Amino acid sequence: MTADLFVPDPATELTARRELARVPITPPPGPFGRVLGWVGRRMAGRGMAGGMDNAFALAHQRQVLVAVALFERRVARWRALDGHLMLLATLAAAREVGCGWCIDYGFREADRAGLDLAKAQEIGRWRDSPVFSSVERRVVGYAVAMTATPPTVDDAMVAALRADLGDAALVELTMMVAVENQRSRFNAALGLVAQGFSASCRLPG
Repeated sequence: MTADLFVPDPATELTARRELARVPITPPPGPFGRVLGWVGRRMAGRGMAGGMDNAFALAHQRQVLVAVALFERRVARWRALDGHLMLLATLAAAREVGCGWCIDYGFREADRAGLDLAKAQEIGRWRDSPVFSSVERRVVGYAVAMTATPPTVDDAMVAALRADLGDAALVELTMMVAVENQRSRFNAALGLVAQGFSASCRLPG
């Protein structure tokens, strides 16, 4: 078989990916593990064998897993900020941290939400790329500045976003970037890598 016709075995890919993690990525024993795996497979989507790697990482401390799950359910209900702006901001933060898992999952969520995936692909060129509007560029720049260590947010940046979005959406944006930093830093520190969510996206080009 020629190399260009080789189709990787999903089980082999799953094992190789999980061996890179710094904690075991396996379902906990018993009914809890079976339920967690079932929920993870539903969230991951068709063709995503094995469920959600970060859920299995969190499951090593069940109180942490439950707290994060409950918090994320509340976060998903926030509606002050435009959903596409939120996705751009979280992708920008994940990229700055260097979380491959979060970028991969973020592409899938952007595709599901109908975001122009050219914008997701160009997030690293946000200053110069013509695909972004001026508001989108300010949102992404804010996410990048917030994620820097130490943060580089200044008064002018916040004043411009207050005019663009209003105070409620600005507060939501700020917290969403903080939440994505939490997600990305957790996943990156524990060695979680891209799981293949973006493979099903209609990536331009």
